Amino acid sequence: MMASKSNSTFSVLGSDIAVKGDIKASADLHIDGSVEGDIACASLVQGETSTIAGAITAEHARLAGSVDGSITARELVILKTAKIKGDVFYDALTIEQGAQVEGRFAHRDARAAAAKPQTGSAKPELTVAG
Repeated sequence: MMASKSNSTFSVLGSDIAVKGDIKASADLHIDGSVEGDIACASLVQGETSTIAGAITAEHARLAGSVDGSITARELVILKTAKIKGDVFYDALTIEQGAQVEGRFAHRDARAAAAKPQTGSAKPELTVAG
């Protein structure tokens, strides 16, 4: 029986799938294949064999493959097998030892601060996992 709630569904792109074009999903995505285009979804899990060339926007993202593009996520986990080229915007960030990232890290508040004056002193949450 199919679940009727949209927040309990997820889509899988297998390792044999290559997509050219943007992907928008209200569901959670699990990507093992390659994507050439931007991805916007609620939650993204990227497998080790996956390659993504494009911007990623997600509430939650767990990245283990290669990404060439900017990443914006409320909760971001970068695993040790990940290779990322691009700027990273986050609210909460976890990076495993061994992950490769070429780009700038910025708390999402900092991105908004460029448009309006800084108020308060909210500190970004950063966790380094061993």
